[in-house]
Order: sequence, then C-alpha cells, then structure tokens
Amino acid sequence: MAFTIAPRITYFSRVQHVAVNGQDVAYQASGTGPVLLLVHGMAGSSSTWARVMPALSERCTVVAPDLLGHGESAKPRGEYSLGSHADVLRDLMNALGLDRATLVGQSFGGGVAMQMAYQYPERCERLVLVDSGGLGREVHPILRALALPAAEQIFPLACNPGVRALAGRIGTWLGRTGATTTPAGQEIWRSYASLADADARWAFFRTLRAVIDPGGQAVSAANRLYLAAEVPTLIIWGARDPFIPVRHARDAHAAIPGSRLEIFDDVGHYPHCEAPERFASVLLQFVDSTAPAHVSERQWRHLFEHSDHELASGQSPGPKA
Repeated sequence: MAFTIAPRITYFSRVQHVAVNGQDVAYQASGTGPVLLLVHGMAGSSSTWARVMPALSERCTVVAPDLLGHGESAKPRGEYSLGSHADVLRDLMNALGLDRATLVGQSFGGGVAMQMAYQYPERCERLVLVDSGGLGREVHPILRALALPAAEQIFPLACNPGVRALAGRIGTWLGRTGATTTPAGQEIWRSYASLADADARWAFFRTLRAVIDPGGQAVSAANRLYLAAEVPTLIIWGARDPFIPVRHARDAHAAIPGSRLEIFDDVGHYPHCEAPERFASVLLQFVDSTAPAHVSERQWRHLFEHSDHELASGQSPGPKA
C-alpha cells in the first residue's frame, strides 16, 4: 500500500492539539527531515522527551504525542490496550499528514511501538526500543502490586493533594539545601503527580492491567521478534534500570537478526533523560546509517506463512544465518 499524505504539521516545540476519531490528542512537534514518532511510557507524557527534542529536531521531524489517558490528551472511559494505542497513533499520523516514521518507544511506549510496527508494518521505517516493556516477564514489584485488585481503591490515599503537597515541600527543602533531584527522580515524580487526577488514575490502571498482572508482564512480543529483522532495529537500555532488567535488552538483541544494542552504563530507566546527549547522538547516528524499511502487507503475509510452516515442521521461526 502506498501513502501520499501531504504533511500538515506546524513546527513548534509546544503542546498542540488535534482531534483523532473524536478524541482530543495532545502532541509536540518540531524540526524537519525524517520523522521520529516518540512514544512515552505509562503515566508519562510528551514532556519526557524535552531534553532530547531540541537536538533531534535539528535533523529530524520530531512528533511526541501524549497517549490517550495521559498528559493533556483526552481520558475516555474506554480501551487502553497496546492495540488501541497503536490505532490512535496510526490515526494521529494520518491527521498530521505523515505516512511513515521511525517509531521510538520507551517503557510501555516500547510495547506500543512494537504493536504498531506489527499492525501497520508499512508505516514503520525503523524501530527503536528504549528500556521497553513486552520483552520478558520480569518487572518491578511495585508495578506487580499495583495490578492487584485492591490497589485501585488504596492508591488514591497515597496520591491525595495533602500527601503530594508534603512531598513537594520536602523536595523544595532539599533543593534549598543544595541537593539536586535526578532526571529519573523528576520523571517518577511527574508520573506520580499526574495520578492525582481521577480520570488519569482510571486510565492508568486500565493501561497497567492491559500489560501487567501480579506475576509480572502479561504481554510478550518474544514470539514475534524475528519479524523485526525486516526493519532496522535499535535497542537502548540503562544498565541500572530498576524497573525492567537489562537482560531483556540482551535477549531481544539476540532474537532480532541485525539489531543494534546500546547499553548505557550508570543509567536507569530513562536514558533519554539521564544521558540526553548520548541518547540523541546514538539515535541520530542510527537514522543516518540505516535505510528506511519498506515492508508491504504482502511481504508481511509471506513472513507469517513462512513462520507458520516452520513451526508446523518443528523449526524455529525467523530468518536463518
């Protein structure tokens, strides 16, 4: 399928809004050149990319949306599955006049990016996974605990305005004493603070339970990673990620023929915040050194048929060396 959509982006690095299937979707866009679609993690927003957008937009068209249920986007009482988010991003691209993009997803956003590449391969030029979900069962115990049925009733007690105000005062005091908040700490605080809103909190739990259960991550792309061999794939991970182990990055790299792996030492779950200069450099070098994929629906169908045949014959699916 060919796309000839004329771009309709106004290039400002501020939050803008567009109607997508009747829902308000907030996004930031800036720059010109190859399109990067930056997809944030759970309880995050487009603001998570603030430290890297200036450098990236010098050479690329950068579009960073707030997923539905997050940030300034609408928070409908609807579905928050990976597939639903992928559909909205595809339709957002249509609304902005973008036919193809390099998909960059961090944490939960990595799962959304993989799902979008799976559902709409013709729209994906490259795939970049940043401390991504969906690559293994393990996840931080706090996230497993939040998947318990009672968590939704208990959580508002820890997120009421009084508790947040106290935490804010402590943060102000630490700042005055010279203690600085780390970029990762700022991201965690921003996510926590966003859940004071009842609609955002409802959307958060719907999103969480779509991918995590009390035993860990409930959704896995492991049996489809070989398909990513058709798309230039970069995996970026913080060696000290406390939420998703770095082993998931190495396993995914081994499962995706031709993929690139960048492990950032002394970095946690947010490489784009904790090491923004290196992150931007690695991502731009990857875009410059790879040709965009052009995977047709026919090619995708052939891959599925080939993999089904291999599974039926007892072989492992995917390209052979």
